[in-house]
Amino acid sequence: MIKFTKMHGLGNDYIYVNTDLYPIPNPEEFSIRWSKPHTGIGSDGLIMISRSDVADFRMRIFNADGTEAMMCGNGSRCVGKYVYDHKLTDKTQITLDTLSGIKVITLLPDEQGKVTRATVDMGKPLLANPLQVATPTGDLKDHTITVDGQDYVGTYVCMGNPHVVIFVDDINQVAVDKIGPQIEFHPLFPERANVEFVEVRQDDTLRMRVWERGSGITQACGTGACATAVAAFLTGRAGRFSKVLMDGGALEITYDEVDDHILMTGPAETAFEGELAEG
Repeated sequence: MIKFTKMHGLGNDYIYVNTDLYPIPNPEEFSIRWSKPHTGIGSDGLIMISRSDVADFRMRIFNADGTEAMMCGNGSRCVGKYVYDHKLTDKTQITLDTLSGIKVITLLPDEQGKVTRATVDMGKPLLANPLQVATPTGDLKDHTITVDGQDYVGTYVCMGNPHVVIFVDDINQVAVDKIGPQIEFHPLFPERANVEFVEVRQDDTLRMRVWERGSGITQACGTGACATAVAAFLTGRAGRFSKVLMDGGALEITYDEVDDHILMTGPAETAFEGELAEG
């Protein structure tokens, strides 16, 4: 039997397993099977936690379709809460080894000492990568992308995983389930892309809906919120601090002007714990 914890950040939910105690030999297969809502646990994927030789802990992320992701903002906050709640550490600042580098997580316990929120230093955004963007310079800023005869204006930002942020006048008029996958697999993005649709509201809130590469529509995406804040700043639609409102709730994103690092602050919650047979 494998013990797991179901956790979420703003509804972006994953299955968390301490693989130092419960090794998972085939995480791609397990993630597909466990993520199914009717025959499995139901989730956006699987996150495996273990000790690391180069940081306090290591995180590996597998999407609901079995593909491995490089980074997950909501997932990293939940990893911080997991290791603190399960007494794997007593530190309120930890380092996390991911495929997109080492991230620093600052846990924010409440007055009772319970961790409900965390801030993640997501590092610097990458704005050009010829492997991920099929343009001569490997970047994309306010670039027109045509899908089904409709023009969308997109900006590429990599937060460890590739994102294309598309600003729209009315978020409610966008068929995310139809347009999202077409942009994810668009020839402009050889490695596919996460797709954010964003409406800039009068109170300067960025209202975002997301189509995640490998998972589809999710309630929230931490790296997507960071990419959205960066794209809004780069295109003059927002300043260096943004409140990004998603279906599952809001994240606070700061684009630090000193070192260009992205700081993401938001909740981390446990839904339930359980056991599953390995076979």
